[in-house]
Amino acid sequence: MKEQIVGLQVRNAGLTDQKRAAAAAETNALRRIERDIHDGPQQRLVRVAMDLGRARQQMESDPDAARTTIEEVLGQTRETLDELRALSRGIAPPILTDRGLPAALAALAARCPVPVDLRLPPDLGRLLPSMETTVYFVVAEALTNIAKHSQAEIAAVRVDIFDTGSVQVWTADNGIGGASVAKGHGLAGLADRVRAAGGEFDLSSPAGGPTELRAVLPCG
Repeated sequence: MKEQIVGLQVRNAGLTDQKRAAAAAETNALRRIERDIHDGPQQRLVRVAMDLGRARQQMESDPDAARTTIEEVLGQTRETLDELRALSRGIAPPILTDRGLPAALAALAARCPVPVDLRLPPDLGRLLPSMETTVYFVVAEALTNIAKHSQAEIAAVRVDIFDTGSVQVWTADNGIGGASVAKGHGLAGLADRVRAAGGEFDLSSPAGGPTELRAVLPCG
């Protein structure tokens, strides 16, 4: 009986940690989206409105200047759309929902400015929606981090499915290292997200590189 009680206490402690990780992941994601919208698209849209007002005033007195202003506004609009598309990666994209992980991960690899060696199981089919979404965001965040900070020349992404049904995601790059899951870093929210799903998250990124990230997600 005593062993059973101890076992239950350990299990409950694990569930509590998982709930805390889930809450932290949700909070971090919301704060990131709020910050990115405020600092990016919202500011650009304010600028667009001001420039359009200036162009309207220029139309009669200086049509050439008005045309120049409108061209600038068009450029700002395109940049705003690009930022909104980037932000939408925080939400499961239609390609993942419609076509599954192979197509979605291939799209991520193709967009990354660092060449990516992507390898997936040849028979990779549809997984549980929550697992597909988590795998997608692990790869998306890892590649974003590589593109922004690693100074890498090449990156690799591997997805493996174990006999138990669990999924392992492994990413690596030959950059300068120094990636961290400390609070305030982008990978901290990703680690919380994986642990919230009951998974394991490991990061190795010594100074000078290479950087390796590994996430294992349980089945069911």
